[in-house]
Amino acid sequence: MSGPDPKIPDPKVPDLAAPGVEAPRVGVPELEALFRAAGVRGRLFAADIDTGREVAYGADEPMPTASMFKVPLLVEFCRQADAGLLDPRIRVTVTAAERVSGPTGISSMLDDVTISLRDLAYLMIAVSDNTSADTLLARIGRDAINAMLDGFGLAGTRVVHSCRETNASMAEDAGHGWPFLDSEDLARLRVLDPARTNRSTPRELAGLLGLIWRDEAASAESCAWMRGVLNLQVWPHRLASGFPYDDVGVSGKTGTLPTLRSEAGVVEYPDGGRYAVAVSTRSFSSALNQPRADAVIGTAARMAVDHLRR
Repeated sequence: MSGPDPKIPDPKVPDLAAPGVEAPRVGVPELEALFRAAGVRGRLFAADIDTGREVAYGADEPMPTASMFKVPLLVEFCRQADAGLLDPRIRVTVTAAERVSGPTGISSMLDDVTISLRDLAYLMIAVSDNTSADTLLARIGRDAINAMLDGFGLAGTRVVHSCRETNASMAEDAGHGWPFLDSEDLARLRVLDPARTNRSTPRELAGLLGLIWRDEAASAESCAWMRGVLNLQVWPHRLASGFPYDDVGVSGKTGTLPTLRSEAGVVEYPDGGRYAVAVSTRSFSSALNQPRADAVIGTAARMAVDHLRR
């Protein structure tokens, strides 16, 4: 497929100079041009975790979270552990029959696996293992996650589907399995409609990460552990690609669906500056391999953080 998909609307251009928000020197035309040059429409939110200064571009538009739903699942897992509702050290056996389709972690293994709950949490973040996520989700519960999000004022973020249900819905909507490349198939996928799938906004995803980094999402001990796990994510090709420095730390969680590439994370500088960033993109092409679409996430995040550091 070449050229923009006519079914994908042009991005809305929000007002970055809203009351109380300093307009970035990198303005709407630059960000829009950056995303379009990469063949995507994008949305971005970045905030200084400690001062609250922010940069927003489509930051309140609902978006499918894809695997980024694993971050609120991680938070509620820790909160239940803090409350004594579960022991993160308890070991469970995940059988081959319980395995969920996916390219990493337990999802790609062949044999039964016995593992602790907290190591399942590690795998679902570090390598985005779908089987680990669904095993935890069955124990934690969607209602508990959504109640937690409501308590933090994150009503635009919802967990409604497991990874298994997400995979099944795509096969059902398209009438076949992976890959999903035809524009008519893509238009039918419920997982690309934020009203019918796991969803959030760039502002709320970054806000949840800010709670973790300020020790407000759970106990200080649990927040420190979550920061460590998020720092172990193995994918360097999106957010981290914009900050290729030995002394700058990047922690995060990616999300991927057909035409959708996103990441939410935190960038930490040696001078103590720390910035929560969420970038979501929808590509005009249905091609599976799109390095420009991956890289623009890091480039846009770097532009926003550079502004916040001025």
